[in-house]
Amino acid sequence: QVQLVESGGNLVQPGGSLRLSCAASGFTFSDWGMVWVRQAPGKGLEWVSGINSGGRSTGYADFVKGRFTISRDNAKNVLYLQMDSLKPEDTAIYYCARGNASGPRGQGTQVTVSS
Repeated sequence: QVQLVESGGNLVQPGGSLRLSCAASGFTFSDWGMVWVRQAPGKGLEWVSGINSGGRSTGYADFVKGRFTISRDNAKNVLYLQMDSLKPEDTAIYYCARGNASGPRGQGTQVTVSS
């Protein structure tokens, strides 16, 4: 079955950086586009970034454009999200999902940006 395991979340100061990872198994990772979504306290799920199956096409929500970078390693079945210049409003649980925001996703990893 599809399994996605996120890691890398932590408490970080504003302006800091984190790299999230998503280890995928149970499906042919290289056949699927992948996305990162997030859910802040008291808010709904929002799409953050996406990448196509080959890793050559990416997209970002306006609120992270220029600060976050999505990438993938199809040989290792891992999806990444490099997050720089973090802001308090980036505080959320971050999930990776297969295909789109409605696809199977993992348990999430908590990112907290606070001084």
